[in-house]
Amino acid sequence: MLTAQRRTLTTAAAALSAALLLASCGGTDSGEADGKTLRLWHYEAPNSAMGAAWTEAIKEFEVQHPGVKVKFEEKSFEQIQKTAPMVLNSSDAPDLMEYNKGNATAGLLSKQGLLTDLTDEVTKRGWDKLLSPGVRTTSQYSTNGVMGSGSWYGVPNYAEYTMVYLNKDLFEKYAVQVPTTFSQLTSALQKFKEAGVTPLANSGAEYLAHQYLYQLALSKADRSWVDAYELYKGKPDFHDAAWTYGAETFADWVEKGYIAKSSSGATAEQAGVSFLQGKAPILFSGSWWYGRFQSEAKFDWGTTLWPDSKLTLGSGGNLWVVPKSAKNKQLAYDFIDITLSKKIQNLLGEKGGVPVAADANAITDPKSKQLITDFNTLSTRDGLAFYPDWPVPGFYDVLVSETQKLITGSAKPEEYLDAIGKAYDKGAPAS
Repeated sequence: MLTAQRRTLTTAAAALSAALLLASCGGTDSGEADGKTLRLWHYEAPNSAMGAAWTEAIKEFEVQHPGVKVKFEEKSFEQIQKTAPMVLNSSDAPDLMEYNKGNATAGLLSKQGLLTDLTDEVTKRGWDKLLSPGVRTTSQYSTNGVMGSGSWYGVPNYAEYTMVYLNKDLFEKYAVQVPTTFSQLTSALQKFKEAGVTPLANSGAEYLAHQYLYQLALSKADRSWVDAYELYKGKPDFHDAAWTYGAETFADWVEKGYIAKSSSGATAEQAGVSFLQGKAPILFSGSWWYGRFQSEAKFDWGTTLWPDSKLTLGSGGNLWVVPKSAKNKQLAYDFIDITLSKKIQNLLGEKGGVPVAADANAITDPKSKQLITDFNTLSTRDGLAFYPDWPVPGFYDVLVSETQKLITGSAKPEEYLDAIGKAYDKGAPAS
């Protein structure tokens, strides 16, 4: 997620949750340390790659731990994001929880002393050897809650990155060339608009809009630019060439009709559905959609990395974190270990996820192979540039509201850059 991904569980997730809760009847009340119940929270839909893999991991865990039941509790991204500090500071904390990575989320909780330091467990079980440097960046946090160094407070078992999703049927219908360069991409946007089709699926009310803008900026940036912004290794200039290009190009795309002004109030789910329904030929978003598109899309589709850019949004996936107040920590460590096993990693890859420790030769689905191949390309060139809302607490809401103003035309690019720069400087740690 998310990035600050606003994904909620579907009705099917509720059914899964209910089934697992029934299976764990006879367990103890929440918060009791009995070694017989693992309380697990996550917010992945059951038809997603992660949801499918973790459902299998639950079965595997219970086989390996006779008499122990996993009590999976249905939560949404919003529930965990908004209530985690309060819940983790109480006796109601789960034993294991999926949580968003980054300074403003996992970093903040680690700084507040709400998460278990996993460093000893990580080295003992060899988890550190499974994760590439770009993926492990978001697992480690300093005493100030800044990612990239220090103790391990979370462990991902998948990675994620953004890409351009293409409805190939619509490209063929309107005789538009599938782009491999940025100039071809902008040409495609113009041709679709001339044909009366709004080319880009977008959500102004959630993360998609400011991720478009950040990607445009990244196409003019380098690693030192990312490190200054995300890791405080330098002072960002929000009116530099990269940020200015991102904001001005995004506003220009709205003005040209490539992005609908009506999308200012749309959610990420609505944007994804518009792509699934064949209403938008292009969606720029993350690999978290991949498994869903594999199972639900009724048309020929494909993906490509953002053209002519070495950097794109991405990182290790959301983290398994163990609350400081968890009562059954050893069970939590065992479950993490299972999600990193070849069996679960290969399943995650086959279902359209981006595994961190799979056997690539075991993946048979062509689209899944492409997903992993592109991720390996990004990893090789150190191309994961994290997410724009990570650097400071509360920045996600700032980016949403300010980017909405660009969509509606109530703010100009320079005013947008002033606003996000002011919010960043207010929340960033003193140098």
